[in-house]
Amino acid sequence: MSKIKLELSGKKVWVSIDETTDVEGRFVANVIVGILEADYPGKQYLVHSEQLEKTNYSTICRVFDKSIGIIGIQHEDVLLFTSDAAPYMIKAGNTLKAFYSKMIHITCTAHGLHRVAEEVRGKFSNVDKLISSVKKIFRKAPNRVQLFKDEAPHLNLPPEPIITRWSTWIIASNYYCENIEIIHKILEKLDADDAVSIKEAKKYISKAGIERDLAYIKSNFTILTVSITKLQKQGLPLAEAINVFENVEKVFETLQGLIGKAVFNKLNNVTHKNVGLKILKNISNILSGVTMNTELEPGLPEDFSTDDLVYFKFAPITSVDIERSFSMYKTTK
Repeated sequence: MSKIKLELSGKKVWVSIDETTDVEGRFVANVIVGILEADYPGKQYLVHSEQLEKTNYSTICRVFDKSIGIIGIQHEDVLLFTSDAAPYMIKAGNTLKAFYSKMIHITCTAHGLHRVAEEVRGKFSNVDKLISSVKKIFRKAPNRVQLFKDEAPHLNLPPEPIITRWSTWIIASNYYCENIEIIHKILEKLDADDAVSIKEAKKYISKAGIERDLAYIKSNFTILTVSITKLQKQGLPLAEAINVFENVEKVFETLQGLIGKAVFNKLNNVTHKNVGLKILKNISNILSGVTMNTELEPGLPEDFSTDDLVYFKFAPITSVDIERSFSMYKTTK
């Protein structure tokens, strides 16, 4: 820890904090601190991990403040806080701003796009039920897996989307769009009386409009999976990350029909609630020279100095690094 403290000494930093449950069901909070460098992506460190009795805004604030104390960072050097959009995180961010007067709180944009992807899933129940039923058919069923391999030797088994894993449902939907004919053929060779999942899969793959829905999803919403992947890249310049998110906004603005409008409204809702994102868009425009002839837009912390702005060139707009730090808790005791 002394080496980390030395590395962070006198640096402008961003902080990311999140909680999960370990294999024994305990609440665990991790805190990552990253250096904001003016000219290149800074290093980042897992500085603290703590078991919590419960998760709420007060415990998050306490862990945040404790972590800053452990590494000896001055409050005025904490410029950015990234987290998910849970209500207690929003409340924690607002509370912490009273003590970290230069801090901007942004909620994870990749997580925000995943929430939009979940809106898409909710609009296509037949596709969702098809994906769900087919994945059950081949789970722990070696004979059916062998049949699949015999019929489609060059095709991977149908993907099993994990709802909490960003954009996997749309990836699965695209798989069915690309392979609906061969999947239909394989299902025809299975006996519906062997399992409820087979009966359900046969039912939903034969639904009127299922192919239309799959084509619509792939044509209009694949951009969500592509953008989430791009946003998860470490060291992404702020301007590039903002551009990725704004490109989704531009594409969704052109969506037609009731479903398209509903998904666009969901994106607008996610964006509207992310006040920190608006501020970082402003900073990105300043650093990119987009707003050279205009006054600074409101929203920057009152104590912000002109020099503070330059440290946002590689500021993150996601909390994916803190998500990665939890992998050990899912596999070890």
